[in-house]
Amino acid sequence: MIIRISLLLMLASLPVFLLVELLLWLAIPGLPSAIIMLGTAMLLSAFAVLIIAGLLGIFKIIARTVLDYFSAKQRAQRRLWFVQARQDQVKRLFYFKAMQIRYFNELNRKRLLTLNNRKHIQSLSRSIDKDLLSIKTKLPEIAYLQLQQDNARYRNRQDIEALLTLQQKISTIV
Repeated sequence: MIIRISLLLMLASLPVFLLVELLLWLAIPGLPSAIIMLGTAMLLSAFAVLIIAGLLGIFKIIARTVLDYFSAKQRAQRRLWFVQARQDQVKRLFYFKAMQIRYFNELNRKRLLTLNNRKHIQSLSRSIDKDLLSIKTKLPEIAYLQLQQDNARYRNRQDIEALLTLQQKISTIV
Protein backbone atom coordinates (compact mmCIF):
# COMPACT_ATOMS: atom_id res chain seq x y z
CA MET A 1 0.00 0.00 0.00
CA ILE A 2 2.79 2.41 0.93
CA ILE A 3 4.70 1.54 -2.21
CA ARG A 4 1.61 2.31 -4.30
CA ILE A 5 1.27 5.71 -2.66
CA SER A 6 4.90 6.60 -3.31
CA LEU A 7 4.67 5.36 -6.91
CA LEU A 8 1.52 7.43 -7.44
CA LEU A 9 3.29 10.51 -6.03
CA MET A 10 6.22 9.93 -8.39
CA LEU A 11 3.92 9.43 -11.38
CA ALA A 12 1.91 12.51 -10.41
CA SER A 13 5.08 14.61 -10.21
CA LEU A 14 5.99 13.77 -13.84
CA PRO A 15 2.96 15.59 -15.37
CA VAL A 16 3.66 18.51 -13.03
CA PHE A 17 7.21 18.80 -14.43
CA LEU A 18 5.83 18.53 -17.97
CA LEU A 19 3.38 21.32 -17.14
CA VAL A 20 6.34 23.47 -15.94
CA GLU A 21 8.08 22.87 -19.27
CA LEU A 22 4.92 23.87 -21.09
CA LEU A 23 4.56 27.03 -18.99
CA LEU A 24 8.18 27.92 -19.55
CA TRP A 25 7.69 27.45 -23.26
CA LEU A 26 4.63 29.72 -23.12
CA ALA A 27 6.76 32.23 -21.14
CA ILE A 28 4.37 32.70 -18.23
CA PRO A 29 6.33 34.37 -15.39
CA GLY A 30 6.13 33.27 -11.70
CA LEU A 31 3.82 30.31 -12.13
CA PRO A 32 6.49 27.76 -13.31
CA SER A 33 8.63 28.32 -10.19
CA ALA A 34 5.65 27.64 -7.88
CA ILE A 35 4.71 24.52 -9.83
CA ILE A 36 8.35 23.33 -9.77
CA MET A 37 8.26 23.64 -5.97
CA LEU A 38 5.04 21.56 -5.95
CA GLY A 39 6.55 18.84 -8.22
CA THR A 40 9.75 18.77 -6.23
CA ALA A 41 7.79 18.45 -2.98
CA MET A 42 5.73 15.59 -4.46
CA LEU A 43 8.87 13.78 -5.66
CA LEU A 44 10.70 14.26 -2.36
CA SER A 45 7.65 13.15 -0.37
CA ALA A 46 7.45 9.98 -2.52
CA PHE A 47 11.09 9.18 -1.74
CA ALA A 48 10.60 10.07 1.93
CA VAL A 49 7.60 7.71 2.14
CA LEU A 50 9.67 4.92 0.57
CA ILE A 51 12.61 5.50 2.93
CA ILE A 52 10.38 5.71 6.00
CA ALA A 53 8.49 2.58 4.93
CA GLY A 54 11.81 0.77 4.41
CA LEU A 55 13.14 1.84 7.79
CA LEU A 56 9.88 0.84 9.50
CA GLY A 57 9.97 -2.51 7.70
CA ILE A 58 13.58 -3.12 8.80
CA PHE A 59 12.73 -2.12 12.38
CA LYS A 60 9.69 -4.44 12.29
CA ILE A 61 11.80 -7.34 11.00
CA ILE A 62 14.48 -6.72 13.64
CA ALA A 63 11.88 -6.52 16.41
CA ARG A 64 10.20 -9.73 15.21
CA THR A 65 13.56 -11.50 14.99
CA VAL A 66 14.57 -10.39 18.48
CA LEU A 67 11.22 -11.49 19.91
CA ASP A 68 11.47 -14.79 18.06
CA TYR A 69 15.04 -15.29 19.33
CA PHE A 70 13.92 -14.90 22.94
CA SER A 71 10.75 -16.95 22.53
CA ALA A 72 10.28 -20.11 24.59
CA LYS A 73 10.30 -22.30 21.48
CA GLN A 74 13.65 -20.96 20.28
CA ARG A 75 15.18 -21.18 23.77
CA ALA A 76 14.08 -24.81 23.99
CA GLN A 77 15.51 -25.49 20.52
CA ARG A 78 18.86 -23.92 21.42
CA ARG A 79 18.96 -25.88 24.69
CA LEU A 80 18.24 -29.09 22.74
CA TRP A 81 21.05 -28.32 20.30
CA PHE A 82 23.38 -27.61 23.22
CA VAL A 83 22.49 -30.93 24.90
CA GLN A 84 22.95 -32.81 21.61
CA ALA A 85 26.33 -31.16 21.03
CA ARG A 86 27.35 -32.01 24.58
CA GLN A 87 26.28 -35.65 24.09
CA ASP A 88 28.29 -35.84 20.87
CA GLN A 89 31.27 -34.36 22.67
CA VAL A 90 30.91 -36.88 25.52
CA LYS A 91 30.62 -39.75 23.01
CA ARG A 92 33.80 -38.63 21.25
CA LEU A 93 35.56 -38.19 24.57
CA PHE A 94 34.42 -41.66 25.69
CA TYR A 95 35.65 -43.18 22.42
CA PHE A 96 39.07 -41.56 22.72
CA LYS A 97 39.36 -42.41 26.42
CA ALA A 98 38.49 -46.02 25.60
CA MET A 99 41.11 -46.02 22.84
CA GLN A 100 43.66 -44.58 25.26
CA ILE A 101 42.83 -47.18 27.92
CA ARG A 102 43.09 -49.98 25.34
CA TYR A 103 46.42 -48.61 24.16
CA PHE A 104 47.90 -48.41 27.68
CA ASN A 105 46.46 -51.82 28.59
CA GLU A 106 48.06 -53.30 25.49
CA LEU A 107 51.38 -51.67 26.38
CA ASN A 108 51.17 -53.04 29.93
CA ARG A 109 50.18 -56.47 28.63
CA LYS A 110 53.15 -56.53 26.28
CA ARG A 111 55.48 -55.31 29.01
CA LEU A 112 54.21 -57.94 31.44
CA LEU A 113 54.40 -60.61 28.74
CA THR A 114 58.00 -59.62 28.04
CA LEU A 115 58.85 -59.71 31.75
CA ASN A 116 57.08 -63.06 32.14
CA ASN A 117 58.89 -64.51 29.13
CA ARG A 118 62.21 -63.22 30.45
CA LYS A 119 61.46 -64.77 33.86
CA HIS A 120 60.55 -68.10 32.29
CA ILE A 121 63.62 -68.01 30.06
CA GLN A 122 65.80 -67.37 33.13
CA SER A 123 64.07 -70.23 34.95
CA LEU A 124 64.53 -72.55 31.98
CA SER A 125 68.17 -71.51 31.66
CA ARG A 126 68.79 -72.27 35.36
CA SER A 127 67.07 -75.64 34.91
CA ILE A 128 69.36 -76.37 31.96
CA ASP A 129 72.37 -75.33 34.06
CA LYS A 130 71.31 -77.78 36.78
CA ASP A 131 70.82 -80.54 34.22
CA LEU A 132 74.25 -79.76 32.77
CA LEU A 133 75.84 -79.91 36.23
CA SER A 134 74.16 -83.23 36.90
CA ILE A 135 75.60 -84.76 33.70
CA LYS A 136 78.92 -82.91 33.73
CA THR A 137 80.83 -86.04 34.64
CA LYS A 138 79.25 -88.03 31.80
CA LEU A 139 80.18 -85.51 29.08
CA PRO A 140 83.53 -84.58 27.59
CA GLU A 141 84.74 -81.12 28.69
CA ILE A 142 84.37 -79.60 25.16
CA ALA A 143 80.76 -80.82 24.79
CA TYR A 144 79.93 -79.54 28.27
CA LEU A 145 81.40 -76.08 27.52
CA GLN A 146 79.65 -76.01 24.16
CA LEU A 147 76.28 -76.78 25.80
CA GLN A 148 76.92 -74.08 28.42
CA GLN A 149 77.77 -71.54 25.71
CA ASP A 150 74.64 -72.50 23.77
CA ASN A 151 72.58 -72.04 26.94
CA ALA A 152 74.08 -68.56 27.56
CA ARG A 153 73.70 -67.52 23.91
CA TYR A 154 70.05 -68.63 23.70
CA ARG A 155 69.29 -66.99 27.04
CA ASN A 156 70.82 -63.67 25.89
CA ARG A 157 68.91 -63.81 22.61
CA GLN A 158 65.69 -64.65 24.51
CA ASP A 159 65.17 -67.62 22.19
CA ILE A 160 62.81 -69.88 24.10
CA GLU A 161 62.43 -72.45 21.31
CA ALA A 162 66.18 -72.96 21.13
CA LEU A 163 66.33 -73.33 24.93
CA LEU A 164 63.57 -75.96 24.84
CA THR A 165 65.39 -77.80 22.09
CA LEU A 166 68.61 -77.62 24.12
CA GLN A 167 66.81 -78.99 27.20
CA GLN A 168 65.41 -81.88 25.14
CA LYS A 169 68.87 -82.53 23.74
CA ILE A 170 70.29 -82.65 27.28
CA SER A 171 67.47 -84.94 28.40
CA THR A 172 68.29 -87.38 25.62
CA ILE A 173 71.96 -87.37 26.68
CA VAL A 174 71.02 -88.49 30.20
